[in-house]
Order: sequence, then C-alpha cells, then structure tokens
Amino acid sequence: MISLKNFFIVFFSLLLFFSLGNSLAQAQDPYLPFAEVMPAPVGGMEAIYKHIKYPDVAKNAGLEGKVYLLVYIDETGKVEDVKVLKGLGGGCDEAAIEGIKETKFTPGKDKGAPVKVKLSIPVTFKLKN
Repeated sequence: MISLKNFFIVFFSLLLFFSLGNSLAQAQDPYLPFAEVMPAPVGGMEAIYKHIKYPDVAKNAGLEGKVYLLVYIDETGKVEDVKVLKGLGGGCDEAAIEGIKETKFTPGKDKGAPVKVKLSIPVTFKLKN
C-alpha cells in the first residue's frame, strides 16, 4: 500500500512535470494557433492562385484535389515556413508551397499587437474543362 507521503510526492512531481512540459512547448513554438485577427493573404486567395502554376505531371495525369498546408506567418505578414499536412503529389505540393511563399499576408493581431501565427490553408487544384 502506498503511503500518503509517497502519494503526495508522486502527485506533485507529476503536476510539476506537466506544468513545465506545457511551458516548454509554448516556449519552443512562438507561433499562436489563433489570434483575435488572423493573417490573410493580401488580395485574397486569388493572390495565392496567381503564383501557382499547375504542374505538367499533374495535368497530364488528370490529378485534381487539395493540398493542405500549415503556414507560419511572422508579425510582419511574411511567410516564414510552410509544411504539408496532406499532400496530393504530382508536383502539386511543391507548387502550392511556392505559391504561398510568394504571397504577402496581413499580419495576425492579438490584443492590438502584431503576432506570429500558424494557420492551415487548403489549396485546390482543379483542371479546367
């Protein structure tokens, strides 16, 4: 049987471990998952699509669908990093990343101040008939 003293030692150790773990995770990722005002592409989604060239390999294969990206935007609206959450292949993932990187965003704001934000953006590839 566990003594009351050992129970409290284990309980407070776990409490300290989880509270430090959350603090460390927040310290490692300065990008907020959401803000009062979320970043948005200047010119809307059309601005992103202007920078995307449908890859020839995907066109020839008749490949259509969506590429889901996680975009890291700094406090000035500049795209710092892009990661593929769900890809499509055929060069579409790379084309979507390049299109996002060439697009300027309005910065996210929290409590009136510009902040770093990460957001998910789907990019649709649809062939014209």
